Amino acid sequence: MTREIKIGNKLVGDNHPTYIIGEIGINHNGDVDLAKKMIDAAVAAKVDAVKFQKRTPDVCTPPEQQKKMRQTPWGYITYLDYRYKVEFGVEEYTEIDRYCKEKGIDWFVSVWDEGSVDFMEQFEMSVYKLPSASLTDYPLLKKVRSMGRPIIISTGMSTMDEIREGIKVVGEENLGVMHSTSSYPCPPEELNLRMIQTLKAEFPNIPIGYSGHEVGLVPSAVAVALGACMVERHITIDRAMWGSDQSASVEPGGLRKLVKYIRVTEQGLGDGVKKVYESEMSSRAKLRRVK
Repeated sequence: MTREIKIGNKLVGDNHPTYIIGEIGINHNGDVDLAKKMIDAAVAAKVDAVKFQKRTPDVCTPPEQQKKMRQTPWGYITYLDYRYKVEFGVEEYTEIDRYCKEKGIDWFVSVWDEGSVDFMEQFEMSVYKLPSASLTDYPLLKKVRSMGRPIIISTGMSTMDEIREGIKVVGEENLGVMHSTSSYPCPPEELNLRMIQTLKAEFPNIPIGYSGHEVGLVPSAVAVALGACMVERHITIDRAMWGSDQSASVEPGGLRKLVKYIRVTEQGLGDGVKKVYESEMSSRAKLRRVK
């Protein structure tokens, strides 16, 4: 079995270019025009796809959290009301779909509940993402699998046994797995990038990627050097904007650098076979005294 999946018209896996995902998530703060600016930034940086999140707020918000009050840009409102403020519906996603097609970039979503899967089917998703929080939601895993589309799952906040069981439930076919640590932002000592190699060894038929929440760009390029074939990072227009994910996000200038660093890393890895390059021959002739 080949360690690859197909997202849109691109093959994703070992020996393919790293598939780079700009996670817009809810950084748009319920504003489609702001979401478009992030899509534009992703296109300018030559990112492969942008991703949003889809929830049914009254299903996904724990009952004990729903009535808690929170200070927001919309005033002092309940947490449930806030969840609805940042949730896109049919009108917004129809415009997102149109705009991404116009710009020539893939888009998809993380689905947090079964109703959200049914909702997103109208947009014929090329792939579904399951967030780390849903790895143990087996009915949701089975629901997404029943759609017959490729799936990517994240593994933050999960034990190895939970990862194994989640993969067993959803099945390895047409599946990608992302190593992740679910803290925002994530301190370097908790990134545990060698888990990419651990997952590759344990699941030899599954493409393994990295979903990063750190501040900075270097770990994401290192993830590629360690074998990640997908990299996902939260993106934003301004890290100082209101929102829980903004501080762990990458701004447009940083996003362009990130893509560059990843592509340079890919070029620099080589094939592991020692060779003498033509560019070395003049130095060899001038500097090697004993032949």
